[in-house]
Amino acid sequence: MIDISIILYSLIIGSFLNVLIYRLPLEQSFLTPTRSTCPNCDYQLKWYENIPIISYIFLKAKCSSCKQSISIIYPIVEILSVIIAYFLYLKLGLNLNYFITLFLFYTLLVLSFIDFKYKAVPDYLLLLILINIFFIDDVYYKDMLVLTGAFVLLNFVLTFYIQNIKSKITKNDNLRTQTALGEGDIPIVAIIGGLLGIKLSIFAVFIASITALIPSIYNIIKKDDIETPFIPFLVLGLFITYIFENQIDTIVGY
Repeated sequence: MIDISIILYSLIIGSFLNVLIYRLPLEQSFLTPTRSTCPNCDYQLKWYENIPIISYIFLKAKCSSCKQSISIIYPIVEILSVIIAYFLYLKLGLNLNYFITLFLFYTLLVLSFIDFKYKAVPDYLLLLILINIFFIDDVYYKDMLVLTGAFVLLNFVLTFYIQNIKSKITKNDNLRTQTALGEGDIPIVAIIGGLLGIKLSIFAVFIASITALIPSIYNIIKKDDIETPFIPFLVLGLFITYIFENQIDTIVGY
């Protein structure tokens, strides 16, 4: 019974996360208007048109007013909200630490989808997750600082190479202002170090790097000069490693 309650609860929260993903980058209030509207025609959705996942299927992924397609991002976020809530419940049980950790991962989910669309994230959300981690049980604070410092140095070295060597070799002036890591990546790395410790963090970053290669290779093949956001893949690597850390410990022999 409790499993069903978590699923229903997380679906409702997932719908709210969609509101945050849409409104926060536009600097719109996430409290008003209270009812969602179509971004194309401003049609105010009726309650039965705003049921997580079910309404998307019922409406056949189109606005009932203007017939504009509804982004598949909406049901994806709602499904991911359920996955996050359920797996954290299996790992942590139903307690205060569960809800604090759930809040952290939901914030990371919002950051990921904002980064996908805008290739930039709000600084206040990054600050929020850094504050959030201090309320979670069993955080590796020393490893958090060590890993963050290592990535800052790595970012400096790689950025120097890109701007001063690679730009000259390729004669691409656009590289003179490009950085290896985005400013938002470093706080996410700090969260990874704090939750996982150094050894498992390396595994999480490895997963992130491998999965990030897929869209990067696709863009190269398509000859699209599109920057690949790294935050979503860092979050993916963190979540997989955090949920399955015991199994990963056994496989890799840490």
